[in-house]
Amino acid sequence: MSIRIVIADDHEIFRDGFRVMLKKQTDIELVGEACDGNELLEITEAMKPDVVLTDIKMPILNGIEAARIIKKKYPSVKIIALSMFDDDNLIIDMLESGAKGYLLKNTSKSEIIDAINMVYNDQFYYCRSTSQKLIELMAQSNFNPYKETPKPEFSARELEIIVLICQQATTKEIASKLFLSIRTIEGYREKIQEKMSVKNAAGIVVYAIKNGIFRIR
Repeated sequence: MSIRIVIADDHEIFRDGFRVMLKKQTDIELVGEACDGNELLEITEAMKPDVVLTDIKMPILNGIEAARIIKKKYPSVKIIALSMFDDDNLIIDMLESGAKGYLLKNTSKSEIIDAINMVYNDQFYYCRSTSQKLIELMAQSNFNPYKETPKPEFSARELEIIVLICQQATTKEIASKLFLSIRTIEGYREKIQEKMSVKNAAGIVVYAIKNGIFRIR
């Protein structure tokens, strides 16, 4: 069974590229397109998609307001925000409005597919290119997807590696600091991401901050 998605963006050329990109995906089906927030609400009501990918800045009704309405009327629909590099504060608004993830518009095809699959499976997705500024904004915001989720146990070594990742150390730097091989650190990272249900370093940092494992000074 394929994941049914709707894309909303006021730039036709972006929607065209998105449609072409998804043509070869057998497990993801594009069932609707919208050019503004109002049209997105109409298509969501008619098609009942699994996942909505929506631009934040749209005419008539923006993505933030559309997300709030969708989450109220159709709570099972998962939302991914599409943003530009300078939209940090708006991304926070989208997350607080119910989005389960966000992507920069210039992201890769593989990351888009990853994000769709993760939010469809009720997990949060943080763009690989998440800036330190955006991470800090998330830490200070009301957005906290982990309030009611079971807390996994982390070993002392895992906690040490989590803190180093939060301090922006690379895998090579962590391996050198802890006198371990790069392969060993990669294994720890995979296990940490699995426990946190995140996909990348940005997800690790957000989880760590929201759960008190790491504090921004």
